[in-house]
Amino acid sequence: MGACAARERLSRAQYGRAVPRTTVGDVDDHAAVASLLGRMPRGAFDVVVRHASGAPIVIRNAPLLDDGTPMPTRYWLVDDHLREAVSRLESSGGVKAAEADVDGAALADAHRRYAAERDAALPVGHVGPRPAGGVGGTRRGVKCLHAHYAWLLAGGDDPVGRWVAARLDAERIAG
Repeated sequence: MGACAARERLSRAQYGRAVPRTTVGDVDDHAAVASLLGRMPRGAFDVVVRHASGAPIVIRNAPLLDDGTPMPTRYWLVDDHLREAVSRLESSGGVKAAEADVDGAALADAHRRYAAERDAALPVGHVGPRPAGGVGGTRRGVKCLHAHYAWLLAGGDDPVGRWVAARLDAERIAG
């Protein structure tokens, strides 16, 4: 299943109607994301996937935090319900299972594309430290199912994100 289908199904099946992706960075978004994270965000972000209510599901982080520290994770899953569901997958061996099930070449290509997108957002002429790695900051393999799933929901072509979406669908059907 493609990223658009997964995002559309998520919006319709769990949250009512599909909501167009927007990039708003107003005070309400900052307060909502701070509440979901349990802390103030340390860098600029846009909400790129929302509930039908407008609440954030996925944010896209700037490649550098406000203090200049590199931020390798471009897409961050902030929705409590989805974050907990993905955490259950991780705690039951999901990282190793995804790594075993997903084609290594497809995963390597996903890491390359993710890093290229993030690095293209660096300020022109930036000479300081740069983010490293691909999805979730890792260079190979799987480190964080949340980051892969967030990128899929935001429109990325991520084989691990699709793996996660399939498991969450199965959990929802069984539950």
